[in-house]
Amino acid sequence: MDASVDASGVYGFKTYTIVSGTVRYFVYLFSSETGELLAVLQAKRLGQVRTGAATAVSTMYMAREDASVVGVLGSGYQARTQLEAVCRVRPITQGRVYSPTVTNREVFAAEMSDLLDIPVTAVDDPERAVHGADVLTVITDSATPVFAGEWLAPGTHVVAVGGASPFVRELDETTLRRADLIAVDDLAQARIESGELMAPASTGVILWGRLRELWQIVGGEVPGRTGAGDITLFKSLGMALWDVVAAKAVYEKAVAGGVGTALDW
Repeated sequence: MDASVDASGVYGFKTYTIVSGTVRYFVYLFSSETGELLAVLQAKRLGQVRTGAATAVSTMYMAREDASVVGVLGSGYQARTQLEAVCRVRPITQGRVYSPTVTNREVFAAEMSDLLDIPVTAVDDPERAVHGADVLTVITDSATPVFAGEWLAPGTHVVAVGGASPFVRELDETTLRRADLIAVDDLAQARIESGELMAPASTGVILWGRLRELWQIVGGEVPGRTGAGDITLFKSLGMALWDVVAAKAVYEKAVAGGVGTALDW
């Protein structure tokens, strides 16, 4: 995953290794002006935070301002920053989490309740996490839909984060049909990586031309919602651009704080 950010004066790429089932992520950051390698960053935590931040941005611009209840489907390490990020941009008073493994969802609920100082409840059925949620984050690796679109209340903002793969499909067609606005981070990427959009588009359930990119909403070109009852949807695939910008922010803080190991290249 590579990107150049001219306005920030940097370019770079993210890569990863998989050895014996262990995945390690790294970002290489370069100066656009000199070509100098500025930093090599271990990027598992970086990716976790930037993925949550993208959800927060979509929530800022697409969710109701009075959103107070969050539902989370999935309880892996990425789910934690999803909930934390939403709480940064909306007055969240409670959360609900469902995942198939009882221990995982209960541990998640306990940890996030302590971290966010709000009640986060582990529920035993996905419908209980979805019903009445103002913001719903779906972050699983499921190849089949994990909730029914009929469960969504009017006004819900849905964020589907699970996978960048033609074979991952967390959302059902009802959810897509009910959505008043569907946004993606990058349309060209969505057309080849988003299973939950590719299959419905091939049968006419959605039209690529009606989808919007998140920058259009942030920039004011397209309203994030036109009414309190709108159901909005953001499909987050992740962009190398985000990794590079996030890496630069970390690099600058590290240099300013004397953190990290300086190497003579």
